[in-house]
Amino acid sequence: MIAVDWGSTHLRLYRMDADGTLRERRRSDQGTLASGGRFGAVLAAEMAGWDDAHILLCGMVGARGGWHEMPYLECPAGLPELARHMQRLHPPGFEGRELWFVPGLRDAAEAVPDVMRGEETQLATLLEVLPGGVHQVCLPGTHSKWVTIRDGRVQRIRTAMTGELYALLRKHSILGALMPDDDSRFDAYAFDAGLRRSVDPGGLLHHLFGVRTTGLSGQFEGAALASYLSGLLVGHELHACGLTDDGPRPAQVHLIGSARLLGVYARALTTLDVGVQRHPEDLAARGLHLLWARRMQAAGQRAPAPPA
Repeated sequence: MIAVDWGSTHLRLYRMDADGTLRERRRSDQGTLASGGRFGAVLAAEMAGWDDAHILLCGMVGARGGWHEMPYLECPAGLPELARHMQRLHPPGFEGRELWFVPGLRDAAEAVPDVMRGEETQLATLLEVLPGGVHQVCLPGTHSKWVTIRDGRVQRIRTAMTGELYALLRKHSILGALMPDDDSRFDAYAFDAGLRRSVDPGGLLHHLFGVRTTGLSGQFEGAALASYLSGLLVGHELHACGLTDDGPRPAQVHLIGSARLLGVYARALTTLDVGVQRHPEDLAARGLHLLWARRMQAAGQRAPAPPA
């Protein structure tokens, strides 16, 4: 099978054996925004040479404005619901092949609902293996997701636009004027200072202007300001989740994502004495395989063995 994690900015493809073994992987900048509506042509080009009949897709490719809009499933939801509500398409140009789209999830417990697309597939593997009880998961990124899992079902979703706000402030605000273009350098001292500042009185809007004044006053050099800004934003994200309060905190948070982001969030959480368990970004591939296996079993067909 071919597992396709198709987000707004990136397209990730994984070719897998029937038992879930990952054979090949490809990555492209042809996200749904860059694809310009040419989804079939882009997918065919990116998986050239792969002739597998089953293609599983998740992410923004199933959003409004994507290739095929998939409805959201209401939380709480688990593996059975996700597998049962997958939809199969046979678009032109893919004769003899099946394209399966995975639904997103919607949490309507509050006055303003929250949603996810793509992350539910990364979570699928954890839903299969986590023991009963309550677990906290964080998927940091452009739109960081905080997820509460209870007894194998996604119970709550909370989204923070931390990554997108960081990029906007770096590139399109007065704060970025004092920072070098390259933000690959990580200054741990400045990051920790931003974390500490995030719990001071004044609020996020006041704290953000302080990023500029710390540079103007020489408290931090320009190369360290990006790390200070990152610490400030991540700290406010953790505060919004209640992790910086005096009350009880989770003993452990599962982190899913790229190694660079997981390192940043792991540092922030461990300063709060919260343990972390890291999981790789390509968990989506294993999740798609697992959902496919569940779907085949439900249809009474011979299902591939689940991934180890």
